[in-house]
Amino acid sequence: MTLQRETLLAQLGWRFGINGPHAARTMMLDDLRTLLAHTPTDASRADYAHSIVVDNVLGKSTKKARELAYRHLATLYGLDTFNAVFRALRRLWSLDESAQPLLALAVALARDPLLRGTQDFILAHPQGALVTREAVEAFLNRTHPNRFSPASIQSIAQNVAGTWTAAGILIGHRRKTRAAPAVRPEVMTLLLFLGYLEGRTGQRLFSSEWLHLHGGAPDALDALANSASHRGLLVFMNAGGVKEIRFPGYLTPEEEHIRQEVSHVI
Repeated sequence: MTLQRETLLAQLGWRFGINGPHAARTMMLDDLRTLLAHTPTDASRADYAHSIVVDNVLGKSTKKARELAYRHLATLYGLDTFNAVFRALRRLWSLDESAQPLLALAVALARDPLLRGTQDFILAHPQGALVTREAVEAFLNRTHPNRFSPASIQSIAQNVAGTWTAAGILIGHRRKTRAAPAVRPEVMTLLLFLGYLEGRTGQRLFSSEWLHLHGGAPDALDALANSASHRGLLVFMNAGGVKEIRFPGYLTPEEEHIRQEVSHVI
């Protein structure tokens, strides 16, 4: 990916680089659920900071722990109404609690390069296949040669595995195996929206890497898109095999202009 494309996507909510919160934490699903349950949908970044650090809605024992929790959650999810990816998450979050793990995972993938780097490795395992901690550590060592200490590799592998487990892609405590959680229309909406932000339209939205999180047949993807459209989460039209998807109200005019620029940059 070119620097120009990264710069444009960063304006829409992505994060790039070589570091990410999964060096220290999982995707913090329980904390995110608590935070969003105690803040209004139009809360500002300052409001989220106040809720975590001052009001201590997450129940952390020290001020330092509260500040670290805020920093990691802000990095993972944005916590900012000016962030198009976070706005979409917040828009969809409360509609179906069962969709929340995959919604959180999708945004964490967009915003944490460490986690994003493990996506192809995890999803390459067929359903029911064992995914060992040692295999994750070996993968991280291959992709980040001489960068992390053995202790850090072990910690990152545990955090990454914890996130994929919290999302339902892996199951099990000590023995983790590949699973396929049910994808709800809210999740389908966010996955398509992330592909849309990357400049895809029409049929190309259904072949993006985001849809690999679903792993289902094309007919199942169309059915989920139809369901999302009936619920007013997006607009989906499919006539004669020609597909059109729109996201009314999701982007500002400036963000839509940036998205169009992304579509012309490799």
